[in-house]
Amino acid sequence: MGLIPDEHKQHLREEFEKKLEDEVRIVVFTQETECPLCKQARELAQEVGTLSNKVKVEVYDFVKNSDEVKEYRIDKVPAIAILGRKDYGIRFYGLAYGYEFKPFTEAIINVSKGATTLSEETRKKLASIKKPVHIQVFVSLTCPYCPLVTSLAHQFAFESDLIRADMIDANEFPHLGQKYGVMGVPKTIINEKFEFVGAAPEELFVQQVVLAQKTSKMYV
Repeated sequence: MGLIPDEHKQHLREEFEKKLEDEVRIVVFTQETECPLCKQARELAQEVGTLSNKVKVEVYDFVKNSDEVKEYRIDKVPAIAILGRKDYGIRFYGLAYGYEFKPFTEAIINVSKGATTLSEETRKKLASIKKPVHIQVFVSLTCPYCPLVTSLAHQFAFESDLIRADMIDANEFPHLGQKYGVMGVPKTIINEKFEFVGAAPEELFVQQVVLAQKTSKMYV
């Protein structure tokens, strides 16, 4: 019995068949010890990889594969990067499961299609960004409001080469939750200094991103 129910697998097969265009790489980083969710993260990615011949899965060890860790700028595990024609800076830290499974599959589709569902106005604002932006979205896998913020952050990263966006499971990385004062989710941190809690709509979220990069003096 896999992590994805059989009926959901069939639905995803059909969705991928209709929507996937270019090849997508799911790059997973795990380690053998001190990583309770690494095994499930790898298995989840591999299950998704069986649902379309356009989805390829690569697995690397966080300790042994230091070159890949450096290349993809991975700093914790489990980690998953979604890549297409290039690395768009889309990252999942923790298990992309529960409510976060939807933004996981959405990221695969967006990367494959080479397009997002963002408004034209949002894309114009993202195109105006001139400095690097790092978005961290803290979530819980049981939070129904978190996927919206995760999805928007990853779409922002797709649209701008200067943005990278991380989904972070606050329960899997409690030390980061403590560091950033995560008392509720979703909580979004932008360039270490701007933050907000809750499912901000697209218009408000992109305004915060633009403001953060205008006042940022360093790459985070």
